[in-house]
Amino acid sequence: MQMTQDTPDLSAYLAADEVVDHHHPVVREVAGRLASQVADSYTYAQAAFEFVRDTIPHSQDSGDPRVTWRASDVLTQRTGICHAKAHALAALLRAEDIPTAFCYQKFEVVHGLVAVRFGGAWHRQDPRGNKPGVDARFSLDGEQLAFTLDPKSNEMDYLVLYAEPHPAVLSALRAARDRPHLWELLPTAL
Repeated sequence: MQMTQDTPDLSAYLAADEVVDHHHPVVREVAGRLASQVADSYTYAQAAFEFVRDTIPHSQDSGDPRVTWRASDVLTQRTGICHAKAHALAALLRAEDIPTAFCYQKFEVVHGLVAVRFGGAWHRQDPRGNKPGVDARFSLDGEQLAFTLDPKSNEMDYLVLYAEPHPAVLSALRAARDRPHLWELLPTAL
């Protein structure tokens, strides 16, 4: 599968903004703690992935009604759906100068994940959070994402790597009163 960057400038995939606020003290503290425990950028990326996947519950799984979208809020409140968790992981990775893109899949609603750049190639990672039937793992050697696509059900991968979260996704996250309301707002396609 050939994925393409929405911008050719690789520095865009290291940028901070209102969503990926990797200069925020909370993001810097978590990134610093994780970085102090590893030897290189690969093991840091894996540690950051596992931190977001395993210590921040997916709000649908945990029943948490709060909606987070800013990386620092996800890390502080320890909750979020797939998109919010992708924002948090992107901030942690970009904080340590690892290019990170946002990418999406289409199921009943659009699902969010990230891609990291190592060895001149992009590798998708899904920090959604594991549960029975979901076993996502960090890998640069073949993907182990949360869900398997069913093309017969019109499920698909979007092949664009975005430097910033998709506006339709971000708009839904910002507008939602709570998680049940968010399910009504999330886009069903990009």
